[in-house]
Amino acid sequence: MMTEARKETGPMKATAPSRWRRTVNLAALTAVGVLAVAGCGSGDVITYDLPAQSARYSFETETNGVKTVWEYMSDRPAKPDTPTSQPCIADAIVKDPGKCRPEPLIFLRYDLGLELDNTAKTGGLHPITVTGYYQDRLSKPPTVTELRVEASVDGGKTWQPAITTRAAAQNTFTAQIEHPKRDQAPGGVGLRITATDSAGDTVKQTIPKAYQLR
Repeated sequence: MMTEARKETGPMKATAPSRWRRTVNLAALTAVGVLAVAGCGSGDVITYDLPAQSARYSFETETNGVKTVWEYMSDRPAKPDTPTSQPCIADAIVKDPGKCRPEPLIFLRYDLGLELDNTAKTGGLHPITVTGYYQDRLSKPPTVTELRVEASVDGGKTWQPAITTRAAAQNTFTAQIEHPKRDQAPGGVGLRITATDSAGDTVKQTIPKAYQLR
């Protein structure tokens, strides 16, 4: 998963990365790979100084072609919000790091209803399930209220909305994607998912090739 926690050590002025003054500690895990934001072998942690006041931020990662963009509100924590079983990483490497709290980033989990070879039947409607979730360390996460599913069969040149998208349970949605004939989608099916939660935070994840048709 992605672990991103906000720590405040005093007034923040710069937005450039700083080596030890930690405001945000980042390590991202996307649906298909890991992006480790840390110095290899050096023990360094990439940090960013953010202003104390509430502001909306955008954080973007791309791993193995899967692009994820989060937008979320963040401000200086009034009190720490981290369980003792999962302390902030800065507690171990920063002297007097200040208050720590995970950021409310929405992550997406997929059940694409595929066969063992990661393919789906050509033609007709195909159901998928998408679940939004948050870091376990976030004690009071928002609720995912909206989800939009789009599919592409031409490598991301054009996108079509799912035929239907419905809430199935808390933070969980089902969608019906219309599959063309196999020769009309030789590169497989791509997915673009956009989710919004009750706090107004969003995530958009683009998977250029989610699965192949058979």
